[in-house]
Amino acid sequence: MPSLPLDQLQITHTDLKTGKLRTSPALHPEQKADRYFVLYKPPPKDNIPALVEEYLERATFVANDLDWLLALPHDKFWCQVIFDETLQKCLDSYLRYVPRKFDEWVAPAPEVVDMQKRLHRSVFLTFLRMSTHKESKDHFISPSAFGEILYNNFLFDIPKILDLCVLFGKGNSPLLQKMIGNIFIQQPSYYNDLDETMPTILQELKDIVLYLCDTCTTLWAFLDIFPLACQTFQKHDFCYRLASFYEIAIPELESAIKKRRLEDSKLLGDLWQRLSHSRKKLLEIFHILMNQICLLPVLENSCDNIQGFIEEFLQIFSSLLQEKRFLRDYDTLFPVADDVSLLQQASAVLDETRTAYILQAVESAWEGVDRRKATDAKDPPVAEDPNGVIAMVEPVSGPFSHLENSEEGECMGAAAPLGPPVCGVELDSLISQVKDLLPDLGEGFILACLEHYSYNPEQVINNILEERLAPALSQLDRSLDRQVKPDPTPLLTSRHNVFQNDEFDVFSRDTVDLSRVHKGRRKEENTRSLLNDKREVVAQRQRYEQYSVVVEEVPLQPGEGLPYRGDDYEDEYDDTYDGNQVGANDADSDDELISRRPFTIPQVLRTKVPGEGQEEDEDEEEEEAEDEAPKVPHWQVVDEGEGVVLKGRLGAPCPCLPAAGFQAAPASLPRRRGAPSSLRCPLGELLA
Repeated sequence: MPSLPLDQLQITHTDLKTGKLRTSPALHPEQKADRYFVLYKPPPKDNIPALVEEYLERATFVANDLDWLLALPHDKFWCQVIFDETLQKCLDSYLRYVPRKFDEWVAPAPEVVDMQKRLHRSVFLTFLRMSTHKESKDHFISPSAFGEILYNNFLFDIPKILDLCVLFGKGNSPLLQKMIGNIFIQQPSYYNDLDETMPTILQELKDIVLYLCDTCTTLWAFLDIFPLACQTFQKHDFCYRLASFYEIAIPELESAIKKRRLEDSKLLGDLWQRLSHSRKKLLEIFHILMNQICLLPVLENSCDNIQGFIEEFLQIFSSLLQEKRFLRDYDTLFPVADDVSLLQQASAVLDETRTAYILQAVESAWEGVDRRKATDAKDPPVAEDPNGVIAMVEPVSGPFSHLENSEEGECMGAAAPLGPPVCGVELDSLISQVKDLLPDLGEGFILACLEHYSYNPEQVINNILEERLAPALSQLDRSLDRQVKPDPTPLLTSRHNVFQNDEFDVFSRDTVDLSRVHKGRRKEENTRSLLNDKREVVAQRQRYEQYSVVVEEVPLQPGEGLPYRGDDYEDEYDDTYDGNQVGANDADSDDELISRRPFTIPQVLRTKVPGEGQEEDEDEEEEEAEDEAPKVPHWQVVDEGEGVVLKGRLGAPCPCLPAAGFQAAPASLPRRRGAPSSLRCPLGELLA
């Protein structure tokens, strides 16, 4: 005889009050044992002996009760699970308070670790047995009744399932996957609960991002207005804690938003914008702290007092070398190399080894990342009012959809604006890349997709193949042809030359006066008549008279001169000193102005002293002799050593006196080698 499922099984037992046999369902409150399950409490963060002993005592009670529960037979186990409220409270307390792997926890004592492992195993086995509707061919529950039991008694709900995945997912993934799958299969109502839970999860995510955005904006505004508070912040090692928080929280929040991109694109786009704003403010807070703590004191103090600030700068960055995401984002907005260069200029004793190590660590943080793209990308404009409300200038759906499939999304993420529009040959190349793989698509449809996804052909192809196009693109005709845009500036309207809009310009007017058009040479006119035609000269006279360059010819009578005008320019007049006030600014003393020169006797009235004017007379005679002496051509004078030789027409050259004076007295001439002192050479003998 086949066994009945537990939900249909009836058992016969003796009534304790009447002593008679009675039949009742197997799943009945009377079958529950009287046992009280204590609540779980987490281990102490500090290894204080009293607190550790209290934890071990309570945990032992919980572990023993769960071991007793797991040892019960099938019917007794389910009666205890369904009707014992203290058991459900105990299990709920464990899921709520047990430390997660990412929680800060001081290294516990060995006995605490062993107790945690024991509790962890017992709780997991309890939930595993609770999710199994068939333990054997004799002990099972019908699937429909099993689903009702789980759902009506709240043995499982969405928050519990989420906690189970976090706590037991690592190392127990196959069992956990089978367990949760069985729950959803036997009770499809959990899908409705999950659908109703998602707004709450999104709201929690929104609350976290909004709280982070508000906190970052508030701290940045405070430090920007009152930078002296930076020293107080750094007393609590704020720089290192800020970088660690950034490294852990920002990537996780970005990942959480990207994974939910198909749920509510508008809300998630707004969250992404606020998260990008929060990330930027965190980086700016760190930059303000570094400026106030290290860089500004270096610039303001003398060389003897800056070593301590430089050392603090090196120490802070040395502690952040493992925070690669933070270093990349900070180096994008505030290059670390610029700060190091400033320190090198301020101090001659800077530790080059440590600075080189820091710069190398920053460069290594960029490995595998497109540094140019991250550097060029900027945040969208954000408007802030005094109340801290942030107004996004551009629509949030645009930038979010731009990177909805980008899992790397480095520094700027989805907040990066779209680049300049692509056109020409480059645009044709991008369209051909998509059309080579998807030839049935029209060029107009491909162009619309490229414009929506920032001209990224890989992303366009991926979204088309996976049927994840944006709603605006999904409604377009996939065979849409590309429309050729007319040239906004035709050739005829854009041409410019010297004949533009004249009377013979056929491009600007429809009719031309053909009577004014003459082909060939006019026979009735000759050269003389053309030269005598002064009509053009007369027509231009009035124009040039305005420049005052045309002067009428005025006939002058014989002996009449041109009238002089004061503004006439004289070429031979020397106007070098006209602008200088000679003597006007001299500081003349009173003595110089009123004193008279000393009295001097005129030379005519002087008494002649013997020998006084002899030297002057001799000088005058010599000058007269030099003037009267005939000049010798230069081609007849030859300098040989210290003597002067005159060339004659015939015979050898003969020495002579210097050309200064041929009739000078021998006593007055210097002696020269090769010529006697009494030699006189008249000029006539030399030239004969």
